[in-house]
Amino acid sequence: MSDKSWDYADPFLLEVVVSESQIDGLKHVNNAVYVNWCQDAGWQHSMALGLGIEQYHGLDRAMAIRRGEYDYIQAAHLGDELTVATWLTASDGKLFMERRFQVVRKSDGATLLRGRWDLVCIQISSGRPKRLPAEFRDVYGDAVVSIPND
Repeated sequence: MSDKSWDYADPFLLEVVVSESQIDGLKHVNNAVYVNWCQDAGWQHSMALGLGIEQYHGLDRAMAIRRGEYDYIQAAHLGDELTVATWLTASDGKLFMERRFQVVRKSDGATLLRGRWDLVCIQISSGRPKRLPAEFRDVYGDAVVSIPND
């Protein structure tokens, strides 16, 4: 897909193919599967930027989902080839970040889902909110894409 197909520029992309285990009683992908795909895309994007679970533990910091919002637009079915796109779209440089998602079916270019996470930096050892460490500000801050007001 070209960048023109995406909601925002320069997405991080994860390719998935719908399997039998992801189909529910309504014969389409279960809603929880989309959430898992978003989580996988978010982690893979973070690791591609150089911040994986090892770095999180080494810094005793993590970005935790404070709020997740998903708009299910169309259903995916067995065998569909999909692309999950993700972007970091905001950061206050102190405590909060935002990540967005778009799931697109390759065969027709249809957007099946749009999602958004509000993230908060926490200290892993206590679970309490803590300021972003310099490594998070530098790496994640450089990856934030500009989005129009919506």
